Amino acid sequence: MKFPEMYRIQQTFKADSIKDIEAAVRGRFSKLKADTRPGDSVAIAVGSRGIHDLQRIVRAVVSCLKERRLSPFIIPAMGSHGGATAEGQKSLLKNMGIHEDAVGAPIISTMDVVSLGKLSNGTDVFFSKDALEAEHIVVLNRIKPHTLFRRPVESGLCKMLVIGCGKHRGAEAIHGIGVADAIVPAAETILEKAPVLCGIAVLENAKGGTQDIQLAMPESFVEIDQRLLKEAWKLFPKIPVDDLDILIVDEIGKDISGGGMDPNVIGFWRRDGGPREPDYRTLIVLDITAPSHGNAMGIGWADLTTRRVKDQIDYSAMYMNAITSGVFRAARVPIALENDRAAIETALSKLPEPAKARMVRIKNTLDLETFWASKALLPELREREGINAGVDPVAFQFDNTGRLRLFE
Repeated sequence: MKFPEMYRIQQTFKADSIKDIEAAVRGRFSKLKADTRPGDSVAIAVGSRGIHDLQRIVRAVVSCLKERRLSPFIIPAMGSHGGATAEGQKSLLKNMGIHEDAVGAPIISTMDVVSLGKLSNGTDVFFSKDALEAEHIVVLNRIKPHTLFRRPVESGLCKMLVIGCGKHRGAEAIHGIGVADAIVPAAETILEKAPVLCGIAVLENAKGGTQDIQLAMPESFVEIDQRLLKEAWKLFPKIPVDDLDILIVDEIGKDISGGGMDPNVIGFWRRDGGPREPDYRTLIVLDITAPSHGNAMGIGWADLTTRRVKDQIDYSAMYMNAITSGVFRAARVPIALENDRAAIETALSKLPEPAKARMVRIKNTLDLETFWASKALLPELREREGINAGVDPVAFQFDNTGRLRLFE
């Protein structure tokens, strides 16, 4: 098999990351005017979404609350993730660096919820019992495009209230009627009944850094979600080629995207059908991130994978996630070949001239500043603004198990 030559490609993203996270959080909290009393307990809702500076942000929030003589604790706010178990969710937080020694606040994890009311169609809006037992609630989430739908409010503070703090039962109920249209009315129901102190909205840039941190009062959750979502789309990283024979994704994971790999990058048609834009005809997945604990949600959007990936899958966790969200196809396992080499050779064998394949290799759908492209793509990439294409080719190399080595 004649493998195509690959070249290192560097994208220049416009980004202005916050260097002093703690100072930024402190600055936001300095403007918080709220009716609190010394000793009041505060539940900080922290999810499983990958946030670059999550530990630093959570630790800073805890510190700011303690300076107000409040008593903060952390609750996992991640719907059905972690196998929909209290211990599983606590473990996910620990793997993201969120535990008492690191952030200065204890973790209280149960799956208990209560109903705060019903939507117009009769669906219960469930909310964490642990959070409701606190005098105040702080909600923390990254604002970003959702992997399942398009609306003015997608993944942000409202989603954290409804899906994250709804635990498994709440996430299942809202997914059952459609998150896209239920998220705002459900969030408004919660904001009327729950003692929400504020929200911490995080905006990240295409380089993965923290672009902005906003403190939102409960009455502004919807407006903040809408405004920062528009900014998130401007900053959203993509592969600057719409037509590929093969896309190799080194890793998928829940810490990368709620969908394992972001459909906004690989093509929304893989999730819902529709126009093949971008058109990446064969997608290969080579690994699952360790923090995913075997939850390979999104593997169903790949065409080929390996036995190594298949053997890592925690089917109970993945199926629970897929059933709760209603996105069954995301948990379908594609053809699993013996190793990386076999998967890549199989994809290349279906092309008339494998050495001329239009091929890209990325680390994951979150880290797209640097990637690798085949020689056939160089002419168009070099014409694009903000693209620096390498001049020295690198060859595909595999270890004695057939695993693809990193390109140097």
